[in-house]
Amino acid sequence: MSLSPGPLAIGIDIGTSGARAVAMRPDFSIAAHSAIALERFGPNGRDPAVWWEAVGATLAELLKCIDRAAVRSIAVDGTSGTLLPVDGAGRPLAEPLMYNDKVADDAILHTIVREAPATSAALGATSGLAKALSFQRLSGAATVLHQADWIAGQFSGRFDISDENNALKTGYDVEARRWPNWIATIGMRMELLPRVVRPGDVIGTIAARAAGLFGLSRDVVVIAGTTDGCASFLATGAATVGDGVTALGSSLTIKILSDRPISAPRFGIYSHRLGDAYLAGGASNSGGKVLAQHFSLARIIELSGVIDPTTETGLDYYPLPATGERFPIADPALPSRLTPRPADDTDYLKAMLEGIAAIEALGYNRLAELGAPRLTSVRSVGGGAANPAWTAIRQRKLSVPFRPALSDEAAAGTARLALMGASTAGLL
Repeated sequence: MSLSPGPLAIGIDIGTSGARAVAMRPDFSIAAHSAIALERFGPNGRDPAVWWEAVGATLAELLKCIDRAAVRSIAVDGTSGTLLPVDGAGRPLAEPLMYNDKVADDAILHTIVREAPATSAALGATSGLAKALSFQRLSGAATVLHQADWIAGQFSGRFDISDENNALKTGYDVEARRWPNWIATIGMRMELLPRVVRPGDVIGTIAARAAGLFGLSRDVVVIAGTTDGCASFLATGAATVGDGVTALGSSLTIKILSDRPISAPRFGIYSHRLGDAYLAGGASNSGGKVLAQHFSLARIIELSGVIDPTTETGLDYYPLPATGERFPIADPALPSRLTPRPADDTDYLKAMLEGIAAIEALGYNRLAELGAPRLTSVRSVGGGAANPAWTAIRQRKLSVPFRPALSDEAAAGTARLALMGASTAGLL
């Protein structure tokens, strides 16, 4: 066992494929981490019992690598918009509706559209509020919780608390910091909605059952967590207004820390609240998926090694995997633009990388047009962040400092919240 001197905070991420845990020191360095796949505990990845077994096993593995007596706090993040109804003891009453599940009841959806502000994140068939309205019909329902709320409840014994980030898509007003009156107007039983606190707030001390299960001190505090997306942003170390984070995965996602909320439903943009700042961003359909349609990963690596990123091809590409774009251009009919095609594969890939970098720059400019601050720095995560040629092209397009991401694990961002809570409680 590798023991880590000094106090530690633990962040837990429960995702669609598995659970991850990170133990973090007060200087934000990572003392240990662990991960276990959900499928190890059963084929149904939406079963709360499977979630908890995976979290328990992941935490047990983590605790083998650290001094469990050094643990001061625990926080949890989960998938945004995943909800489940529970009884007064926190027992699930139905299978959860996951973040991408749609509510098919048109009456519920029409009612929300009629009463919700146009800028609300609760609009749409996958919204948390639509799911909460469908669950409130169940007999014995005491609270409708988000995934992270329920896992945190296993540690705290409290099944009536959520955080501002998870509650956003359920209609919570992050500016006024309350559940708005229009939610009651549409027939939501307000007593079923959890009490909302700020991410990083202390929920309470760990329950006796959880403390005994994991061999932790009863002084360990449980901290209000966040969504997986917000946790991933926090994990990078971005913390100042104007800091941006670009995720270069199968799609291109950008986020920026803003001093004011940004809402633009046309582009799918809404803002999470992080302390006194806001996290705003958008997602383009461009990204790694379109690259994979034309080149294998091995070929991309090979060609990238001979690209000269200091020069321009002069080609004006807008690479999309299929017709339609959501951000920074909202046009379901926008065609992909990948012509003319140069004879040389190196030039073709380079022009595609230039095109995606141009979309990234346009995205940050679009956020600024909508009221976000000017981009001052960028941290990059995702597979594309490891491509030096692409990075150099992006640096030339964005003209801001590129900072190293401290981590790309959501659990590390949640561990930062756990540190914040422990500090507030005077435990560090």
